[in-house]
Amino acid sequence: MSACEAEGDGSIPFEHPFHVKEKIVVAMLSRQTLVLNRNWQPVGVASVARSLTLVAAERARIVDPIDFQLYTWADWAKLIPQEDELFVQSVTFRIRVPEVITLTEYDRVPTNAVTFSRRNIYKRDRFTCQYCGANPGSEELTLDHVLPRSRGGTSTWENCVLACLQCNNRKADRTPTEAHMPLRKVPVRPTWKPLYARHEVRIKSWSKFLSEAYWNVELSE
Repeated sequence: MSACEAEGDGSIPFEHPFHVKEKIVVAMLSRQTLVLNRNWQPVGVASVARSLTLVAAERARIVDPIDFQLYTWADWAKLIPQEDELFVQSVTFRIRVPEVITLTEYDRVPTNAVTFSRRNIYKRDRFTCQYCGANPGSEELTLDHVLPRSRGGTSTWENCVLACLQCNNRKADRTPTEAHMPLRKVPVRPTWKPLYARHEVRIKSWSKFLSEAYWNVELSE
């Protein structure tokens, strides 16, 4: 069927503004929101759609990262989005995209286990070689087994670290002691933090709720 024939069958062309608008709405609802517990401790991230659902059900309040004021659904819906603010268009009004919410009842800290993955090892080690301290970029880093696999080393949090290609080649099939290459810190399983959220997120306002101690503390059990 030709393009001209397709337009005459009552369907909406994919490039139609309707589809463009639909994509924008989906993107906004999928955007990430930082979730705080009742004590304002980061406990996770959720999509905007999920966050708005929690707020509408009165299980959470929206936090304005500028002045830390709390908003209910009704109060938030009354705010008119400014030109530089993201929003979701409903049938009758526009609602600002929240960046931070706080739960009204949950006051615990998460016990989520951090998935053992290449991405999370890079995050734990902050894209830094654990032998020389270089930060050459992800393409110049690789995973190194502290105790080589050929000698019984396993792929675990405690036995895998980031190494630059030069250090990895220098260490070869030896232990750090044998190679005279001490680790900068002992590798451990990290505790869960928003840093290990499944989605890659970088929202500037979150930094106000994540102290310098959070970002710089040495990871431990």
